[in-house]
Amino acid sequence: MLIIEVTNAREVVRERIGRLGERLFGKVVDAEAQVEKALIQEMETAFQEFGIEARIISVQGAELVGRQGIEVALQIREDRAVRLKNE
Repeated sequence: MLIIEVTNAREVVRERIGRLGERLFGKVVDAEAQVEKALIQEMETAFQEFGIEARIISVQGAELVGRQGIEVALQIREDRAVRLKNE
């Protein structure tokens, strides 16, 4: 199982839409959730290309604690099953 923590979501949003856009965007939409959504889409495409079936889940509430643990009070934001397309 892999856990990927996006640590620079606001910077990614700022780079993609600029500072003004980030300010406006940040008041309406969660930058972390939007970056995760884009990342999930890219991962889904890559997994399909490599023939990998997987379940990708975006959650809110998990906190990495140092290098040794995770605190868990999860709320699932998105759950996507990646299936191979029949060719």
